[in-house]
Amino acid sequence: MARHVVAPVEDIPPGGRKLVEVNGRAIVVFNLDGEFFALNNRCPHRGGSLCHGVTTSVVESSEPGEYRISRPGEIIRCPWHSWEFDIRTGKSWCDPGRLKARQYRVSVELGTALIEGPYVAETFPVSVEDRYVVVDA
Repeated sequence: MARHVVAPVEDIPPGGRKLVEVNGRAIVVFNLDGEFFALNNRCPHRGGSLCHGVTTSVVESSEPGEYRISRPGEIIRCPWHSWEFDIRTGKSWCDPGRLKARQYRVSVELGTALIEGPYVAETFPVSVEDRYVVVDA
């Protein structure tokens, strides 16, 4: 699988997201407190744009009148029909064994590692002596 540079880290602040296109695919990249995750932008239910969805938390209840809120901002809700997906895994909150938004692997790398590439040009030391340019070859 090919790797693609999609944005500087500063373009996606914590709690933010960015819609990018990679090989014709719309992918939304999320920043969860410095950890980056990427999902296909199409909701698997009817194709709604996950990038335009609302992030929410996990709400759990063990009995009526009691509830717990956890994982703030880690669930994305499709704007069309409110289907919810775990940003970390892509799994559907209502049917995690069957439904999921496609997830893509994300890494953060230093620019110098990306720019150098596999090829290195041959270089030679150069010095100036009495106004002559000398190349040691």
